[in-house]
This record gives sequence, structure tokens and C-alpha cells, in this order.
Amino acid sequence: MPNIIQETKLPNGMKIFCLQEEEVPVLYEQIQDYIKYGIELHESDIIFDVGANIGLFALWAYQNCNKNVSIYAFEPIPAIFNVLQANAQRFDSDKIKVFSCGLSQESKSITFAYNPNATMLSTAYQEDFTELKKQLKQAVIRNIKYAPKAFRWLRWFPSFMRSILLQNSIDKAFKIERVTCQLKTVSEIIREHKIEQIDLLKIDVEKSELDVLLGIEAQDWQKVKQIVVEVHDLEHRLQKITNLLKEHGFSEIQVEQEPILHGSNLFNLYAWRG
Repeated sequence: MPNIIQETKLPNGMKIFCLQEEEVPVLYEQIQDYIKYGIELHESDIIFDVGANIGLFALWAYQNCNKNVSIYAFEPIPAIFNVLQANAQRFDSDKIKVFSCGLSQESKSITFAYNPNATMLSTAYQEDFTELKKQLKQAVIRNIKYAPKAFRWLRWFPSFMRSILLQNSIDKAFKIERVTCQLKTVSEIIREHKIEQIDLLKIDVEKSELDVLLGIEAQDWQKVKQIVVEVHDLEHRLQKITNLLKEHGFSEIQVEQEPILHGSNLFNLYAWRG
């Protein structure tokens, strides 16, 4: 049932809270792809986890930095935030600070589309769900051998059945509820908490990634040392973000697309200062 907090176990043995148990292995696989190329985590780092969902990346970073790290985790959807907060409190709410807001270009309230059956697809950009559903379906069918474990069972069905079953799963995932959420900016948080440096800015916000970066004021860019961002390449957004990062001194930029997403407009971008 949506909105009911459950408990599950990660592959590393950690017991965590979640809303949709079947989402957890998919998210857990995904978060480990954030640390590659020149991106590094170290003890005593300060990490901004923007689009934290239930906190899997925050918990993974906390463990990988020997519990010596400061994480600021942001999640605007109230039902998801409640789980994020429960996970932070279970492990270390001093090191994992949680915020019931999203980050964007300006402070405001906004209506989000919350997907209780697929929380990781919740978004402030609600108008193009039809296109996103089509892209997801095509990407999974086209690249089925690279699919997350949750979808690999589809390989055993003939292609016409695969398509129907996948469509049913996607339709279920896109049953949305509209919720009002609060947004702030990166620079507001920097000021409020007197943050001198952000060692890693991780952004996974379902099409709001450029908005998050535009909320960094000129005087704060030098405080950001590394960035990992999931980019939806709509209206040349990948190029816009690349140009913005280069303007602000990120000399090392790597872009990749997960095998399961080949042919879609979804990319991961990694940027660090040389």
C-alpha cells in the first residue's frame, strides 16, 4: 500500500525503511554509479544529496566514509521525506541532516506529481508523462539484457507479452497524486548553515537539475568541488549544463549513459575541478 513505511534489508545487510520494497534494489544499484571517473568521497566531506528520496545514497556515503561525513539531504515530497527522516534517525541524524524541501532556482511553493508506486519518478515537471512512459518502455525493451534485476524476468516472455507486461507495470507506476512542496536554493542553504565547502553536490531531481544549478549564486560556485547530476536532455539541457559548469571552473567533465538507457534522453554527468 502507498505511504505505508516498510522495512527491508540492503545487499550490504543494512536494515532500512522504505515505501516500495521492489524499488530499493533498483535505487541501490543506481546510487553506486555516482562515484566513478574523478569523483571521490573522503572522510570529513560535506555532501549535498539533492533529490535524496529515502536516503539510500546518503546512507551509502555515510558507510563509505566510515560514518565521518556531513550530509545535507533534500526531499520535497512529504511521504518520501518521512522515510528519509526515519532512516536518518535510525543511523545518525547528526551526520545526515534532512530537509523537507527541494532545491531550485528560487524559493517558492510548487505542485509536484508524487508517484506512490514509483517514488523515484516523482517530479515537478508533470506535463510530459506520456513521453516519459514511452521512453521508459522503449529503453527497457531495447536494452533488456542491461535491465535492473527487477525487470529481468521479462526476458523469459515472448516480445509481444513483454511489451504488454511492461506497459502494465509502467501504467501502475504513473498513478500520480499532486502534492504541494517547498523549494529553496543551494545558496540559501549555504548561508543558513554557514557552509564553507561542498565536496560533492549530487543531483537527481527528475528534470529539475538545471533549476538546482541556477540556484547557486556567483560567490558560491567556488565552494562546490565535485558534481554528479542526472540530466534529462530536453531543449539541449546537457549542453547548457556542460557550458555552465565550464564557466564556473569545472575543467573535468565526463558524460555517460547507462546501458539500459541507450536511445533515451537520460544521461549522468560527472564534473570535478582539475
